Amino acid sequence: MFKDRIDAGQKLAEKLKEELSTGEIGRAIILAIPRGGIILGGEISRILNIPLDCLVTKKIPSPESEELAIGAISEDGMVVWEDELCERLKVSSDYKQDLVKKKIFELEDKQSFFRKNKPLPDIKNKTVILVDDGVATGATVKVSVQVIENFNPKEIILAVPVIEKGVLAELKEKFSKVIYLEAPEMFFSVGQFYEDFSQISDETVKKILNA
Repeated sequence: MFKDRIDAGQKLAEKLKEELSTGEIGRAIILAIPRGGIILGGEISRILNIPLDCLVTKKIPSPESEELAIGAISEDGMVVWEDELCERLKVSSDYKQDLVKKKIFELEDKQSFFRKNKPLPDIKNKTVILVDDGVATGATVKVSVQVIENFNPKEIILAVPVIEKGVLAELKEKFSKVIYLEAPEMFFSVGQFYEDFSQISDETVKKILNA
């Protein structure tokens, strides 16, 4: 259990310091997933002196729960679906199409706010550390890694404080490394592992990214 996202970010920074070489840290850039990942990314950036930017994505929720992602869409329009989960929940193609249209508009708003419509930073031949506040189904980080791969980084590392154990093996095949603090089997939502998992204000996000 983490006190809040700041606490999780500080602990994750220490884990990264143990796991990564000096060379990896020296050529690294953090891409944090808004909003929660930006809090953690800010702490890691401060502690390890690594540049921070963000990668804008939008979770596509299941019909039954806003917390459960059945897919995700990235800032370049790439969509990833959790096919097995969609089949199990009997998610219709109409629902998928309607949600993608809706999420594209929401994504454009997020991109305007978080990235100010600027392109991603130059990550060619760099160590990219993708940071989020936790991984449940893995949809968001799966679409993120596909986007990042298009820019030819040297390696892509996933860094999260908590990850669902069943998803861990799959993500280890997609990333150069997966660095985490906890991988529980009993996983209902990311928020269950935080004492304080409150909403993050626009002002907080702006302050971290501008710093």
